[in-house]
Amino acid sequence: MEDEEVADIKRRMLERLLAEHIQFEESGKTPPGKPITLTDATMDSAIKDYNVLVVDCWAPWCGPCRAIAPVIERLASEWKGRVAFGKLNVDENPHTAARYGIHGIPTILVFKNGALVDRIIGAMPYPALKRRLERYL
Repeated sequence: MEDEEVADIKRRMLERLLAEHIQFEESGKTPPGKPITLTDATMDSAIKDYNVLVVDCWAPWCGPCRAIAPVIERLASEWKGRVAFGKLNVDENPHTAARYGIHGIPTILVFKNGALVDRIIGAMPYPALKRRLERYL
């Protein structure tokens, strides 16, 4: 009796995992291994295209933005195929910056399944940012 229950639980778990995998494959593009450049014109489509999208809102004159750039690059490479990373220059894309209330940079916006789920303001070292983002994998 117990063996049948365990087998049934395993079967249901496997079915659920397969359904989630198929839904992931059908619902989004495969994230590249490097950050994509986002603009006012492409932001909405990127949010829809990727199940998890991490957007680094930055400007070229911002020192902390330049400091976090290698961290973003590293995470994009490590999580290739799992998480999409984008870079949005707030000076060149003021509409998106205003829409998401970007008042300080760097600001990292995290979207999951089309919804904004987290906002990280300020530069973070690699280990801290990785820990913070792992919950969205």
